[in-house]
Amino acid sequence: MRGALLHAVGDDKLDIRDDFTLAPMGPTDVRVKVRATGVCHSDLSVISGVLPMPLPIIPGHEGAGEVLEVGDHVTSVQPGDHVIINWTPACGTCANCLVNQPFLCMTYVMDSFVNARFRYGGDTPAFGMAGCGTWSEEIIVPWQGAIRVDPEVPFEAAALIGCGITTGVGAALNTAKVRPGSTVVVIGAGGIGLSVIQGARISGATTILAIDPVESKHALAKKVGATHAVTPDQLADAIATLTGGAGFDYAFEAVGKSATILTAWQAARRGGEVIVVGAGAMDDVVPLNAFSLLFDGKNIRSSLYGGSDVRRDFPFLAGLYKAGQLDLESMISARIKLADLNDAVAALRGGEVLRQVVVLD
Repeated sequence: MRGALLHAVGDDKLDIRDDFTLAPMGPTDVRVKVRATGVCHSDLSVISGVLPMPLPIIPGHEGAGEVLEVGDHVTSVQPGDHVIINWTPACGTCANCLVNQPFLCMTYVMDSFVNARFRYGGDTPAFGMAGCGTWSEEIIVPWQGAIRVDPEVPFEAAALIGCGITTGVGAALNTAKVRPGSTVVVIGAGGIGLSVIQGARISGATTILAIDPVESKHALAKKVGATHAVTPDQLADAIATLTGGAGFDYAFEAVGKSATILTAWQAARRGGEVIVVGAGAMDDVVPLNAFSLLFDGKNIRSSLYGGSDVRRDFPFLAGLYKAGQLDLESMISARIKLADLNDAVAALRGGEVLRQVVVLD
């Protein structure tokens, strides 16, 4: 089967080849034909080494497809079901799962560093990103990694729910629990930031400010729910105009940089909520002083995978899409083929594109 392989961190090109095979399935595994997969900034972070992964590796973690085969012990899905791939499967028995934080479960994440589910060039092992590797025609995941979805939801839309939408909308609904009538600022108007904006709109926020240096992204931010959009140098004026200088109730950072996390901190009002959604580097340190941490009364929180339980949230978000409350079509900037992935990665590095979706036959 076809797929795109990263041999080493920093490689200029992915190795797009057609000789991949899958490792044997286990009794609790599910084999999925990938029908659509997103080109997400986290994939770029794996290629650049910001997110460490075992090598060689097939990137891709945001996907949807059709179940081809299930292990003998699998009862949650059956062949023919449409599923969304969950890149953080919850084992159900670890300490995090038992306190209802399945998004923090590390059982299968750690397994993905030692369990190479792909082979190429005969019998050379290759890993899948986050245990997935959706930049290939087929994948094998544990049954918890394949969540059934309404077949009326197109595969491209379902794929976005698999990561970006759940991460961003979940940050607003699950992590921050944005209150109706509140003020929100979102730093970064990429796929995650736009999803946060949609979550804030669904929550009933009345002022939603999008901040992005690329002005061409502002119109789309407003289309999906932002009431205002500015460049970073206009933030101070926006705080004065929109909040009377007090700052925002909720400040979301959707870039993954210490500088933008600090900007979110400064944009939040005293007693406000600062939500870090972007995936940053381990050596990028946020310079917050101890005095401000206490006396400003602000709360800084992380939102990993939108604080979601995907067994609940994937169907919920699919329902919002079907009801017309969640705009997924506008989030797709291009539909491409697997052979176009190198160009797609280059475009993602350039920062102008939103969400490119690979559509597989």
